[in-house]
Amino acid sequence: MARAARETADAAASFDPLRPRLIRVAYRMLGSVADAEDAVQEAFIRWMKADRAAVREPEAFLRRTVTRLCLDQLKSARHQRETYIGPWLPDPIVETDEEDADEDVTLPLMLALERLSPLERAAFLLHDVFGLAFDEVAATIRRDAAACRQLAARARTHVREARPRFRIERQRGLAIAEAFFAASRSGDMSTLGAMLAADVSLHSDGGGKRPAAPQPIFGRSSVMKVHKGLAVLFGKYGSTLIRVGLINGLPGFVTREFDGEIQTTALEIEDGEVVGIYVMRNPDKLRHVNELLDQAASAAMPIGDSDQSPGSQG
Repeated sequence: MARAARETADAAASFDPLRPRLIRVAYRMLGSVADAEDAVQEAFIRWMKADRAAVREPEAFLRRTVTRLCLDQLKSARHQRETYIGPWLPDPIVETDEEDADEDVTLPLMLALERLSPLERAAFLLHDVFGLAFDEVAATIRRDAAACRQLAARARTHVREARPRFRIERQRGLAIAEAFFAASRSGDMSTLGAMLAADVSLHSDGGGKRPAAPQPIFGRSSVMKVHKGLAVLFGKYGSTLIRVGLINGLPGFVTREFDGEIQTTALEIEDGEVVGIYVMRNPDKLRHVNELLDQAASAAMPIGDSDQSPGSQG
């Protein structure tokens, strides 16, 4: 028993420092936080069973393991996407620290990655995003280097339009997000309309669990019509701003809506105008955001207040 505990502790000591990077790889492959965590946990189980003393580069070994697990997962994920209710969006990643913000893989780029084959997606992410040489990519996905170059080149062609041409300055983007929240919730349609590009699109993911548009909505007039209707509900029931920050590399905000559930809104901005609105309402995809907010609230709670419930005050 003691030996098994030592083995587990030894495996964890070398694995845990790499876990955040492995989750980044898995999430960008799968678009799901829960699935990414499952893939990384499976990699840990395999790491415990491996002859670790014979592994010269643990990070490369584990990255290969995680990528191959994700490739297997993508086969079933494609079927799940086909039967998904309404538009599918990747799980939102809310950045809590400016130093940790990752603007290389934005939400529109992740949607573009969905149109790639699993091998194209892996080659593009490993080489273009994570900076691996094609020899390492080849060893990871079990193809030769020349084939990997072709896979990455095809992927690059497909995702080129989804990569931001001009990256908006962080604080400017967050200011636009805050103004968007204020205008959309107050019913200031004049201000809101001035923020939208003529060809703006609205994508909302409820997953069949909460109300959401069954198809993406295109064009300023159509998007404005939706927000006029929502403004009536916001005025009657309210919408509480929880946080403004980057969401999947885009300026956005987290709110608590009148049904008591949170949602995230990410804004794709070009030349100062909002060209894409991405709203996550599916509670299954927001569990990790709830946990993040709970952790932030606990960290901010003054010492001595933790045992004080609202009913005990006064």
